[in-house]
Amino acid sequence: MINKDLNKLWPHRHTRIIATLGPASQKPDLIQQMIEAGVDIFRINMSHAKHETVREIFPLLRKTARQVGRQVAVLMDTQGPAIRTGELKNALNLKPGDVFTFTVQGEVSNEEHSVDVNYDNLINDISVGDTVLIDNGTIQMRVLRKEEKKLRCEVLTPGTLGSRRHINLPGVKVNLPAITQKDMDDIALGLELGVDFVALSFVREASDVLQLRNFIQQRSTNRRVPIIAKIEDQLAIKNLDEIIHVSDAIMVARGDLGVECPFEELPIIQRRIVKKCQELGKPVIVATHMLESMISNPMATRAEVTDVANAVYEQADAIMLSGETSVGKYPVECVRVMDRIARRTELSGGAGFSSALKLSEPRQLAIASAVHLANATRAAALLVFTHTGRSAALASALRPRFSPIFAFTSQPDILHTLLIHRGVFPFLIEFDVDRQITLRNAIHKVREKKLLATGDTIVVVTDFSGTEHVTSAIQIRVI
Repeated sequence: MINKDLNKLWPHRHTRIIATLGPASQKPDLIQQMIEAGVDIFRINMSHAKHETVREIFPLLRKTARQVGRQVAVLMDTQGPAIRTGELKNALNLKPGDVFTFTVQGEVSNEEHSVDVNYDNLINDISVGDTVLIDNGTIQMRVLRKEEKKLRCEVLTPGTLGSRRHINLPGVKVNLPAITQKDMDDIALGLELGVDFVALSFVREASDVLQLRNFIQQRSTNRRVPIIAKIEDQLAIKNLDEIIHVSDAIMVARGDLGVECPFEELPIIQRRIVKKCQELGKPVIVATHMLESMISNPMATRAEVTDVANAVYEQADAIMLSGETSVGKYPVECVRVMDRIARRTELSGGAGFSSALKLSEPRQLAIASAVHLANATRAAALLVFTHTGRSAALASALRPRFSPIFAFTSQPDILHTLLIHRGVFPFLIEFDVDRQITLRNAIHKVREKKLLATGDTIVVVTDFSGTEHVTSAIQIRVI
């Protein structure tokens, strides 16, 4: 039997936990409890959040994290170019065989079974015979015919259609902008407040990410804000390698992805994305429906426990809660359940996808040697001193088996961005010209937090500048 006290058995959970804020969780006491339970990154979903709410919640998150004494980052998730139905006076009960009409460009229909759509080019992009999925696929339709401003469809599955429901068009390339005006306004707010990450919804190709990066650079010249590309449709899967290369991190957004792709393909796609990200050294997040039943129930299903454990075993950098913490009844309990599953699964090892990571530069090989040394000695920690965060990110990409990565940086803007990387625990510290003084100060800082003790073996990676390049030095020490 495994010791039930997982905190002692595996004191440093390496997998990051992202929790979405919402009406159920944005109260000060709940935010504090969620941080104490283990949240590393809070997600603000701009599909629902209002600007005034974001302005109120952002300083509260920073203040509460300081009070608890933990580093917590903030992720702004854009709504993206979503296609949605319009407003209905009353919900419509649909049954198979019904003919349903979508109208565009302000067209009004007097038919009972009809609704307008916010995307004017819907009829141009879609073809007769294509599938239309509404409300996460709960209602399925097939296109019968196209008229000038009307799309006639046959209802295939029964369901109740309400207002402002999301529409998916599997396999259809829609000519929507990568970044909408709403997204631009939301991101500008995030940059003003100092958001740590921006997630771009419905990324279809690498140019979408590059467009967002250009937008951020024009408005945030003093710091680089990492971009998380959300993989949500078939086109993104087709362009996966290119998207990963230009992004700072990837999110496997299984909600829309599971609707856009055949459901039996979803586990294969998830594993492919996680594996490819690790081969390329990019952080990856597994998201959506992880503990869905806990929106209304205090316990997870056994299938959900296994799903979370599989993502942790695949060594994803982060696992994410959505409705579970934004609108659910048990936001704090959801975080505790994820923490418990992650600690136990990490204790049993991982898939080892990172072994395919290709290294060529001397500095990369030096950090790989440090990770190997930490694994061989079962070091209590790997200490990495980094100006840009790249050394800590690479150490994380190599997936140390036992050792947490204590990353020390003198750059406040880098501090929170390190929280996306598996197993990295960041600290802010002043770098002295004497590296030994910096090291002593760092060890003192972690000992104060009782993260290291006398007798612990540590591996240290420090950088020093030569006349033409930066060299990494590796040390092994006993506290």
